[in-house]
Amino acid sequence: MPKVVSESQQFADRLRSALESAGVRASPTLVANAFNLRYHGRSITPHTARNWLLGKVMPTQDKLRVLAEWLQVSPDELRFGRAPGKTYVYEMNDGPIEMALADREMIDRYLSLSQAERKTIRDVVSAFVLAKAAERMP
Repeated sequence: MPKVVSESQQFADRLRSALESAGVRASPTLVANAFNLRYHGRSITPHTARNWLLGKVMPTQDKLRVLAEWLQVSPDELRFGRAPGKTYVYEMNDGPIEMALADREMIDRYLSLSQAERKTIRDVVSAFVLAKAAERMP
């Protein structure tokens, strides 16, 4: 019989994934401190953050909104996961990838730029790609 994963455990998996995408280590103390800097209500303890990360409890909606804004994901995606039909997929050379909210917002901002500004951004991205390829060479 397949193991049933609780809703709070699924949330914890999405939270850890969002932290990783944001470049934040999933440390209860780090999460609690960073969260408390952004939340204007009663602060949380590292124990509370630990319980979120382990899927023992889920944050209240107001705390969920702060987490989502901090980690640049939508509150609904963090709370419920991606809904069918709402996933943004981009076809890459290696296959399709899902685009997170932060990536979609970045593309919207990119598209609002002038053609000359877009070219500058493309040149910068190309330079990063070339530098990364050069690092891989023996």
